Amino acid sequence: MGSGGREDALAWRLRQSPSCGELIAAPGNPGIGRWAECVAVDPMDARAVTELSRSRSIGLVVIGPEAPLVAGVGDALRAAGLAVFGPSAAAARLEGSKGFTKDLCKANSIPTADYERVETLAEARAALDRFGTPVVIKADGLAAGKGVTVAMTLAEAEAAVDAAGDGPLVIEEFLDGEEASLFALVDGETAVPLASAQDHKRVGEGDTGPNTGGMGAYSPAPVLTSELEAQAMDEIVRPTARAMAAAGTPFSGVLYAGLMLSREGPRLIEYNVRFGDPECEAIMPLIEGDLAELLHCVATGRLAQIEPPRLSGRHSVTVIVAARGYPGAAASGGAIRAIEAAERVEGVTVFHAGTASSSGGELIAKGGRVLAVTAVAETFANARARAYRAVDAIDFADGFHRRDIGWRELERAS
Repeated sequence: MGSGGREDALAWRLRQSPSCGELIAAPGNPGIGRWAECVAVDPMDARAVTELSRSRSIGLVVIGPEAPLVAGVGDALRAAGLAVFGPSAAAARLEGSKGFTKDLCKANSIPTADYERVETLAEARAALDRFGTPVVIKADGLAAGKGVTVAMTLAEAEAAVDAAGDGPLVIEEFLDGEEASLFALVDGETAVPLASAQDHKRVGEGDTGPNTGGMGAYSPAPVLTSELEAQAMDEIVRPTARAMAAAGTPFSGVLYAGLMLSREGPRLIEYNVRFGDPECEAIMPLIEGDLAELLHCVATGRLAQIEPPRLSGRHSVTVIVAARGYPGAAASGGAIRAIEAAERVEGVTVFHAGTASSSGGELIAKGGRVLAVTAVAETFANARARAYRAVDAIDFADGFHRRDIGWRELERAS
C-alpha cells in the first residue's frame, strides 16, 4: 500500500522473495508497475483495500505510509482476517503523537530529551523561556517529516511557535551529538534489530535550509556501532515494546527509532512506525533471504520463532532527485529521461518517488521528491561514486539534488 519511493523499494524487494507468488500495489506508481500490478485504490480507504484484498486472496498486506496506520486501516484489515505488516492505530500513536511517545518514555525511564507538552501559544512562549536556546519545537501530530524546528535563537523559536499558533506542540531540550536511525522488527514483546542508516533532512548542501522528507540516506551507519545498537535495543526499543504490550496495545511491524548519539549514550529523538523514506530505499538492497516471509512472520506473531534477519555486509547510498521548488511549491510535469542509462551503472536501481505517465506515455514528475537513485557496493565510497554517476546520467531538467550525501562518512574516512 502506497505510491512513493519507499513503496517502490519494498515492491522491488518483495518481488524477489521466493514466497511471493503475486504482487499488487495500491495505488502504486510507474516505477512500482515494473514489479507489481498497480490498482487504483486509495490506501486511506479501508473498505476498498479490504475488498481488493479479499477478492484477490491476499496473504499479506504491507502498509507503506504512516497515514493509513495512524488512521486505523490496518485494524480494519485485521478485523477482516487479513495478515497485516504494520501496527494498529493505538500502537501507531508512537508516531502519530509526539506527546504520547514522550510521556511513555518518561513513565518507563527511556532515555530522551527533557520536554514539555503545550496546547496554547502562551504556554509555548512560557516553555521557551524555561528551556532557552537552542531548543526544539515539534508538531504533536503527523507532519510528513517536516514538523520539527531546531531553533538556535530565540527569534527562530518564537517564529516557529507563532506559526503553529494554538494547538498541541512539544517543546524539547536540544540534544547535542550525531543522529542515526535504527530499524527494528517488533512483534509484541519480541524486538530484533534490522538495519541502521543516516539520512539528510535539510534541502541544502552542508545540511542547510528547511527540513524535507529526506534528500538522501546511506546504510549501514558506521557511527551506530554494534555496541551502541545493542544499548539502544536494550534501553530504548525493547522497553518501548514491553510498555506498549503491557498497556494492551502491542506493537507489530517495523519500529524506526531516530536516535541522538550523545556523550551519555543513545537517546530517543522520535519514533516512526514504518520504514523511513529514503532510508527504505537504502536498506532494502542489503536485506538477504525471503523478505515476504520475514514480514509475514512479524504480521502473524512468529518473529520469535525464526532466525534473525540477515544483511549482506555491503554498503548502499541513496540520492534523492527532487523537483525544482521543493520543499515548497515544487514543479510538476517535467519530463524524465535516461533512467535506463542510470541503471546501467553497476549496482544501481532507480526507485520512483513522485512520478507519473503523461497522456503520451512519457515519464513525468509529480512534484516533490521524484527519484531515489540507490547504489550498492562493497565499500561506502564506491557505492556513493556509483550513485552520483547514475544521477548524472539522468535527463531531468526540472530536477535538483545534493552533491554531499554521506559527507559525515567522507570526513571520517579522511
